Amino acid sequence: MGIQRLATVDGFIVFDFDDARFSAGGTRYAPDVTEAEAALLARAMTYKFGVLGLQAGGAKGAVRGTPDQKAELLTRYCEEIRPLVQEGRFGTGPDLGTSESDFAPLRDPSAPPSVMTARIGGDLIEDLVTGFGVVVAAETAMGSVDGASFAIEGFGKVGGGVAREAIRRGARVVAVSTIEGSVFDPAGLDVEALIGLRRVHGDGFVHHAGSRLETDPRELFGVEADVLVPGARTGVITPEVADRLRTRWIVPAANVPYTAGAIDVMRGRRVRYLADFVCNAGATIGYTSGAQGPGELFRHVEEKISKLQGQAGAHPSGPYEGACAMAEAYLETWRGKEGLPPRPPLA
Repeated sequence: MGIQRLATVDGFIVFDFDDARFSAGGTRYAPDVTEAEAALLARAMTYKFGVLGLQAGGAKGAVRGTPDQKAELLTRYCEEIRPLVQEGRFGTGPDLGTSESDFAPLRDPSAPPSVMTARIGGDLIEDLVTGFGVVVAAETAMGSVDGASFAIEGFGKVGGGVAREAIRRGARVVAVSTIEGSVFDPAGLDVEALIGLRRVHGDGFVHHAGSRLETDPRELFGVEADVLVPGARTGVITPEVADRLRTRWIVPAANVPYTAGAIDVMRGRRVRYLADFVCNAGATIGYTSGAQGPGELFRHVEEKISKLQGQAGAHPSGPYEGACAMAEAYLETWRGKEGLPPRPPLA
């Protein structure tokens, strides 16, 4: 693992394999992103590329700053990393706090626009496809999500996509959270109303939702629901959280939600915890699919995630362990046993 600290911004790039010919991963913009967090996210990208059969090392870019500094800092960031991109050593795109438009200076203006930047009903496909894939993974693992209840941590662009797709497939969303708090309704929340409130109030929409409000967003992890979707920062499923879960299935939208200590607790309680790097692979699949239109892209994402989740779920130790074994088997084909990561992506 290697870290390249940047000179023109308060930021860095973490490379999971410092000897890889090509590495890729999103760039995160946040005031508090750390090198340790980015290292975990880079490892998650390595495993995501592994299960997808892509010969690339995982990486993660990070820039620290406030919202009012974002445009200037990301312009500087793109200019500084341009040589790495042009040399074919590093590829990057949207992550927490960034969108595809932030990386326009790095793109070839003569290239045809990617289907990922198209819109459906006003929403960018890149904002929808990850949430879509999460629900596909849940349905594959569970057989059906029709009638299932979902609790979604981090109700932003991806969380909204998860909620909409879950509703479309007959589920109900009973709880959502942001950094401002959590809202609950066991009968089901009005997802479209919440998305509308979020457009107006941002993370503070929870105070206007008209449902039961908890000011501590961590209360979401104790909600009774069939499916819990961790969708924010790394390491949120600790042993203490795992011990009070009231759900049977964890289907992550965010990377590296599990701590190493939580695995044994969840296994002992027979909670089924899916691999984040399979569930949230929709955007990576989309960008590498070559799909010519939205319909083709979503079909491809559904087919790929369904296949991967089905294979992972057949592993005798469980779907997370199965996904790790699949990723490591592919990594070994081009890294050899000595070049495998020392451990899977666990906080």
